[in-house]
Amino acid sequence: MKVAVIFGTRPEAIKLAPIIKELEKNGFLDVTVISTGQHKEMLEPILEWFEISPDYDLELMKPNQTLSSLSALCIERLEVVLNKISPDLLITQGDTTTAFISSLVAFYNKIKVAHVEAGLRTYNNLSPWPEEVNRNLISKIADFHFAPTDNNKNNLLQENVTKEKVFVTGNTVIDALLFSAEKVTKENIYPEELEAFFTGGLKEKKLVLITGHRRENFGKGFIGISEAIRALANSNPNVYFIYPLHLNPNVQETVREYLSDLENVKLIKPLGYPEFISAMKRSTLILTDSGGVQEEGPGLGKPILVMRDNTERPEALKHGTVKLVGTNKSNIINAVQELLSNKEIYDKMANAVNPYGDGTAAKQIVSILQEKKNLV
Repeated sequence: MKVAVIFGTRPEAIKLAPIIKELEKNGFLDVTVISTGQHKEMLEPILEWFEISPDYDLELMKPNQTLSSLSALCIERLEVVLNKISPDLLITQGDTTTAFISSLVAFYNKIKVAHVEAGLRTYNNLSPWPEEVNRNLISKIADFHFAPTDNNKNNLLQENVTKEKVFVTGNTVIDALLFSAEKVTKENIYPEELEAFFTGGLKEKKLVLITGHRRENFGKGFIGISEAIRALANSNPNVYFIYPLHLNPNVQETVREYLSDLENVKLIKPLGYPEFISAMKRSTLILTDSGGVQEEGPGLGKPILVMRDNTERPEALKHGTVKLVGTNKSNIINAVQELLSNKEIYDKMANAVNPYGDGTAAKQIVSILQEKKNLV
C-alpha cells in the first residue's frame, strides 16, 4: 500500500510525526511525506526535532494571502504531486486549510482519505473559524475516521458516518508530548529567555504561561485578554506571566500596547516546540485559546483556562482538566486568581485524568491501516 501523509502547520506536523515514524517502521507501507508549507518558518524546527524530511514541499505561502488564494494554489500544486506518486491513501490531520483542501484533492482523484483527529465539533461555524467548517467537510470525504475519544466518535455517528469507518484511538498529540517531554528533560532544554525560571533566582516563582492566536479573538477579544493579564500582574507582583507572542500583527499590536511596560509580564518571541514543552512543564497554569494545548497541558498535570466561549474538546471539560473563561476580563481574572490562591481547586484540576489517551494512538492507527489495507 502506498501512503501519502500531508501537513502544513506546526500542530499538524507535531500530531502526524508519531504516525510518520510508525509508518516508517512498517515494511508493508510505502510512505511519501508532503508539506504544503502553510506555516513554513514554524515547521522546519519541528521536522528537525522529529527527524522528518518531506519528500515534497509545495511552498504555498505568499504575502497577504487570503484563504481563497491559498486554497486555489494548494489544489493546483497538490494535484500535480498526487498524480505523480499515485498513493492509495492520503493521511491528513485536524482542521486546517491544508487538511480540508488535501482531502478534497484526494477525493477528486479517487484516493482514499484517513482523517486523524476526526469528530471534533463546536457546532458553531464561526468558532473556531474556519476550522469548524473545515473538519465538518473533511468528515464528508474521509474513508477512515480516527477519533481521539468516544465523544468524537458519537459526533460522527450522529452525522451518519458509517460506524465501521470510525476508530477511537486517543490523540497522537499525547504520543508526541510524552516523547518530547522525556527528551527535553534528558537534554536539559529550556527557552533562553526564561533561564532565570529554570536555573536562576526565579526557580521558585509561580509562572502563568499564556498563548493566544485565534482569529475570532482579534480586536475586542485580545483587548479583554490583555486587560485581564494586566490586572492580574498588578495584583500578583510575585507571579510571572510569560507570553510567547504569535507573529500575527493583530496579536502583537494589542498585547504590546497593554502589557509591554509591566515588570512581571515577559513578552517573548514564539517558542520552538521543545522549548514550549519545557515552558509548559515549568508553568503553574496555562491560559490559552489553542486547541492542542487543551490536550497537551493536562498530560503534564497543568490546569488549563481556555480563552474561548466554546471548545471542540468537551471531554476535557467533563474530566475537569480545562475550564472555559472566554475573553471577558472579569472571568479571566477570577479564574486565574482562584487557581493561584486555592490549593484544593488547583490540585483537583492538576490531578484530573487526561481523556486524550496514553501515548499509543499512532501504533493503533497504523495497526488499523494494516488490518484494513484490503479496503484501500
